[in-house]
Amino acid sequence: MGNGMNKVLPGLYLGNYRDAKDMEQLTKNNITHILAIHDNAQPVLEHLVYKCINAADSPDQEISGYFQDSIDFIHKCRLNNGACLVHCMAGVSRSTSLVAAYIMAVTQLNWRDAIKAIKCSRSIANPNYGFQRQLQDFCNSQASKQRERLRKDFPDTEFKDEEYLLELMANNEDKDVSEEDAIMNALCNHTTRTKLNSINKENQETSHENGEETSNKEQED
Repeated sequence: MGNGMNKVLPGLYLGNYRDAKDMEQLTKNNITHILAIHDNAQPVLEHLVYKCINAADSPDQEISGYFQDSIDFIHKCRLNNGACLVHCMAGVSRSTSLVAAYIMAVTQLNWRDAIKAIKCSRSIANPNYGFQRQLQDFCNSQASKQRERLRKDFPDTEFKDEEYLLELMANNEDKDVSEEDAIMNALCNHTTRTKLNSINKENQETSHENGEETSNKEQED
């Protein structure tokens, strides 16, 4: 996955800079709107509706200030039966962050599950740690407010996005994880086993010491 733009939700795609200029892909996926976020974002094709955000892929980049406008841009596009491509240069970090924020605004998914859902469609999706921190903050303080705002502003919305993403994640649970995820899982499992072994050893030593103390006391008596 990640070879060409990927469908995250009906009417929402994630891709890279090259995808945003590929007429074959744009036509095939009926793209009508493009949300571009990179260092020199600007409109490219006259027949498409653009929103351009100039932002670096740096952990120090403040990206959360763009979340609400991006959410509205994507949502209005979908409500009008359009299809929006969100892209940065590689389709990995910046664009994924905007899509994750949108997912949190239209579903009950938290920031980790939002990224997990995106990775089901685009395995290379991986916001940098600074963006992940901002997504976590958004999840904790703003996502529910954004959901309520969208319900009030667009009361006739009939998207079934949460069901769509939950089914997508369920269908991907049994698939092979990436090498990086496998390594992380192995490390976590090793760490957990090490901690458990250490605790068991301490408990055994404590039990043995208590047994010796009891035996000595009985002998003294």
